[in-house]
Amino acid sequence: MNIRPLILGLPLILTGCSTMSNFSWSSLSPLNWFGSSLEVSGKGVGEINAGTPMSESAVNDGLNGDYRLRSGMGTSNGQIVAFYQAMDGDDIKLVISGEPKGHVQRVDVMDPDVATEWGSKLGTPFSDMYSKAFGACKPATGDDAGKVECVASQSKYVTYIFSGKWAGPQDIIPPDDTLKSWTVSKIIWHAKAQ
Repeated sequence: MNIRPLILGLPLILTGCSTMSNFSWSSLSPLNWFGSSLEVSGKGVGEINAGTPMSESAVNDGLNGDYRLRSGMGTSNGQIVAFYQAMDGDDIKLVISGEPKGHVQRVDVMDPDVATEWGSKLGTPFSDMYSKAFGACKPATGDDAGKVECVASQSKYVTYIFSGKWAGPQDIIPPDDTLKSWTVSKIIWHAKAQ
């Protein structure tokens, strides 16, 4: 067998692979062969980051095709926002939002199977992550009013929404003793530091 044609052709084959825009080398990892491989980090969610265009194909590729996407438009703080809901059956697992024809600005994660690179996920108690709310947390707004939003200690691009029981006003943070039993109900990645 003559190996020389193989050696000469190998760079051409490898060059061809590197130009395949929807191919991810990480998909070859055995860790990605079973179940969801999505992870939240300071850089993004899965392969979605601040450079990801707000297009269905780019969002679908960034989520490894794991979800059915449903698109829509809305407003936030007076600005028009485009969004994709990542669905599993009838359940909304993630919401990816940004400027129409722009780039992804935010990803809301409600999928219990998606964790952060630091191990936190939906259901993680406040007391496992914070000793006190001061300096890290604020009352959540919008759809999350009545809950508390805290910036991750590892990255200012990730925030957690904590929910639990408290009879006090919605626009102030409950005492730390109350918060310690609250749990993560949503993880949010932001394109801009919080």
